[in-house]
Amino acid sequence: MKIKRLIKWSLLTVLVVLVTWLQIAYWTSTNDCGRRIPSGAELMKAIRYCEYGPPDMVLRLEQVAKPVPNDNQVLVRVHAVSLRFIDGGMLEDSVPGRLMFGLRKPKNTIPGSDFAGTIETVGKSVTEFKPGDEVFGIRAGCLAEYVLVRQNGAIATKPANVNFEQAASIPTALVALQGLRDTGQVKAGQKVLINGASGGIGTFAVQIAKAYGAEVTGVCSGRNVEMVKSLGADHVIDYTKEDYTKNDQRYDVIYDLVTNHSFAERRRVLKPGGICVITGVGGSGMHEETLSRFLGVFTASLRSKFGSEKFVIFGVDINKKDLAVLRDLTESGKIMPALTKTYPLTQTAAAYKYLETGHASGKIAIKID
Repeated sequence: MKIKRLIKWSLLTVLVVLVTWLQIAYWTSTNDCGRRIPSGAELMKAIRYCEYGPPDMVLRLEQVAKPVPNDNQVLVRVHAVSLRFIDGGMLEDSVPGRLMFGLRKPKNTIPGSDFAGTIETVGKSVTEFKPGDEVFGIRAGCLAEYVLVRQNGAIATKPANVNFEQAASIPTALVALQGLRDTGQVKAGQKVLINGASGGIGTFAVQIAKAYGAEVTGVCSGRNVEMVKSLGADHVIDYTKEDYTKNDQRYDVIYDLVTNHSFAERRRVLKPGGICVITGVGGSGMHEETLSRFLGVFTASLRSKFGSEKFVIFGVDINKKDLAVLRDLTESGKIMPALTKTYPLTQTAAAYKYLETGHASGKIAIKID
């Protein structure tokens, strides 16, 4: 009886502490909106959002202080930014969004992470880059005229054979590169299926799997079949007409960006010892089926521990070494960004609204002039 009472009070104490922490975290969650710009500061344009909500309600083009690099940083004049699937979720007034980006208000008020531009100035300790270098990379808060990046951060020289909007689309391919090369361990001659082949990551996944010598099957909607074929897919399945889990084909690797099939269905079309790399839940933002797909990701991973076919949850490692790999693949012509829409900075809200439909094909870029 005493043990039961002790457990009860321990659980109650943990609950009280958790609720108290959440309350403190909520009310102390703030951002830099409303703070005065230091007198004499040089200004730049930036897209900001101070509250959660629909893109056309919360995104604003404002003047903010232009950043100044320290000794180990470079100041990049941003020419283009591409949107990732997670960008739509940053704006949403949802529990997952608040847990990731700030409980009461968004912590970082300038969105965007994938950029391309020209280095304007460098810190005195920077040796790898110089003013005038054209670069691309990943840095939170880059949807602005300028962004600061550490010289050893996720930044690399831009591929010479693409423009800035295309270059800004390339960092997304880290997810495809590492998921196929490291997690899926794709080899020449293997059969690889890309579920979600027409999306921002999927279009790169098709090309990277082909670069590694795989026989690639892409799954997409009928309107994107020709685009996926043009990227080099050997076979394309229109999911509105055919369910890839119900045919007789077997795959060494399934690279799943949608998670719209059960564990048993996907396992059936994997070869013995095959790998399903789980990378996404389809589209951008929170949709009706998003929560159930998230749960499916974790249950599939746990269930696969008891069989020969593995379902692996994949997380990207943002690093400059693999950005250089992507640059080399681009310059050699093995991959090319499937840039389908470009918006000016003044139409950023429209770009986000299109992204949030969950049916955007290829990559979306915002051009900053």
